[in-house]
Amino acid sequence: MKRTLIRYKTKPDMTEKNAELIAGVFEELKAAKPDGVRYLSLRLEDDSFIHFVETESGDGSSVLPKLAAFQAFQSGIRERCAEPPLARGATIVGNYRMLGE
Repeated sequence: MKRTLIRYKTKPDMTEKNAELIAGVFEELKAAKPDGVRYLSLRLEDDSFIHFVETESGDGSSVLPKLAAFQAFQSGIRERCAEPPLARGATIVGNYRMLGE
């Protein structure tokens, strides 16, 4: 299982657009119901976004990049950002009802 945390900050005038694109990813995920992936996205009050992705595949691959909505979200992400995306591997230290058991 691979867990990744991504953080970035959007330009103030691009925050809503970014949130709309993320919503599109979740709509497609809910419709497609792919196995082996869990995904959480948070929007902070300072125009920052945090994404937490968990993939169950042994090689860490994910279905996310194959989704049309995710490709639309990725397109132009650097232009929408005041601080570029920074991805890091993550280990869960504690979890109480936030993530599946």
